[in-house]
Amino acid sequence: MTESTPVKESQQAMDANWEPYPIKKPLAEHEVSQTSLYLTMRDGVRIAVTYYLPKDMQERQPMPTILRTTRYWRAIDGMPPNEYIRQYLANGYAHVSVDARGTGASFGCWNGAWSPEETKDYDEVVDWIIQHPWSNGAVGTVGISYEGTTAEMVVTNCNPAVKAAIPQFSSFDGLVDIASPGGILLERFMEGWANLDATLDRNEPRTIPLGKNKTLLAGVLPIDEDRDGSLLDEAVSTHIHNFDPYRDIIPMRFRDDFWETDPSRTASDYNPYGYVEQLRRSGTPIYSYSGYGDGGNALAAIHRFLTIRNPGSKLVLGPWSHGGNFHVSPYVQSKSTFIHIQEEIRFFDQHLKGIDNGIKEEAPVHYFTMVEEKWHSADSFPPPARDFKLYLQAENKLESQTPSDREGWDEYHVDYSAGTGEQSRWNTLLGGGIVSYPNRKEADQKLLCYDSPPLEGDLIVTGIPILKLYISSSATDGDFFAYLEDIDEDGNVVHVTEGELRALHRKVSTETQPYVHAVPYHSFERKDAAPLVRGEIAEIVFHLLPISFMFRKGHRIRLALAGADVDHFQKRNVEPPLVKYHRQAEHPSSISLPVEKGRL
Repeated sequence: MTESTPVKESQQAMDANWEPYPIKKPLAEHEVSQTSLYLTMRDGVRIAVTYYLPKDMQERQPMPTILRTTRYWRAIDGMPPNEYIRQYLANGYAHVSVDARGTGASFGCWNGAWSPEETKDYDEVVDWIIQHPWSNGAVGTVGISYEGTTAEMVVTNCNPAVKAAIPQFSSFDGLVDIASPGGILLERFMEGWANLDATLDRNEPRTIPLGKNKTLLAGVLPIDEDRDGSLLDEAVSTHIHNFDPYRDIIPMRFRDDFWETDPSRTASDYNPYGYVEQLRRSGTPIYSYSGYGDGGNALAAIHRFLTIRNPGSKLVLGPWSHGGNFHVSPYVQSKSTFIHIQEEIRFFDQHLKGIDNGIKEEAPVHYFTMVEEKWHSADSFPPPARDFKLYLQAENKLESQTPSDREGWDEYHVDYSAGTGEQSRWNTLLGGGIVSYPNRKEADQKLLCYDSPPLEGDLIVTGIPILKLYISSSATDGDFFAYLEDIDEDGNVVHVTEGELRALHRKVSTETQPYVHAVPYHSFERKDAAPLVRGEIAEIVFHLLPISFMFRKGHRIRLALAGADVDHFQKRNVEPPLVKYHRQAEHPSSISLPVEKGRL
């Protein structure tokens, strides 16, 4: 893709209140007081906590606290407080970091991400915070990825001291947002995440860049009284039986399968969506925060926003990869210039300090349109749009006319070597990084593709595309992948968004949903499993991931269909099936695009 001048994202807003928020520069390292200690939980497990204050705290009024809860080490031995923490201190906030039980320097066993035991610990930490003279009794919680979900789980405790939360780049329903999108195991990520967790839990030293070609080889920070490291060694020894996300999630084919480490619990006990009533009852404003290149988390942010809707809650969808450090618009790939901490402090200033900074008066949703490279605001997401349906046609065409043929289909022998490369939305889930799909022209030669005619004008697609396929297969199951792509006048092919569904989970359920869905509801429960019948036509309906994207005049829209993504998803150990994609009047396969502007 072509390089361009980095977009000043924070200055592209259409909303007058959506602009960079003025904040103070970080405190210097020598201006920070840092204290590490153990808190003993209700069951005797000791949890490692580090809190940071300005050294001149005695000259200041009590302040609100920002709480970070993590399984990725609350602090690194030998590292001073980072700029992020020091910026919060400069802007009138204390900062507290916590190692989840069974991780870092904390004792105990980590028996699954966001377990009920872990979540209860955070409630006790909040109660501990507000007892201190430096606390004004208000707590906000924020985090990225795992820490974003813990920030949300803190809210489920309904502690009145928790006044606001910003779950960033994180899942709401981890099973289908991340672990098994569309019911297909995201094998590469799950294996990589499990290996990372195991390395951290053994306290293996990590190489930390310090700048100017300097590095630090260090482990997790022990508490202050542990001068010889014996308490840390003892804590690490208790991690030996920790949950393994890769090993223990693989057997879970259905949402209602019981957790390997606790046969009395299912996925709903380990994810925010299982605590919808508590999240609503808390009344806590929640800022759902994600990007279009952030794995499956953009849809998670939308579902959280639509489901909870506590007063003051907001949603932002930016042109970002996981963590928000890279701008992923395919024609402008660069480091992101959006300063996320400014937006965090703006939200916390309103809800933890009561500063009237205009945030209440603005629209609750902001989203960025890629290629147009502009911010927009709305009352909800997806914003109002017309349904623009394109049908699969003969000769690999994608057209707005309904098929009229009585018979018609295209055969595709699934190619298990098809993939999306080493810098996809799924790669970025482990540590962030750029999202860049190389020119898909060559990759699409392994797929079944349908192209629209050239566009007569610019066309903006904002929302969640929905795919309805009529297929027949030589197998009783299969994985279906779909890619929405942009073809320029020279034939270069740009990835826009994608989706996937395992055929076994194709039933669209009409039963009560566990949370508000913006997409066709697949329960992923065992009772709704629906194997294919060889040779019989079946309807498969699924969504692509959220997007706001401008297709330029003269470009063409491509729908590319596959049966595998070898680079990221679990591989099938069966003969590649022969799939027929039907495109006749009785079975018109199509994709529905939510269009804000333009036409073919």
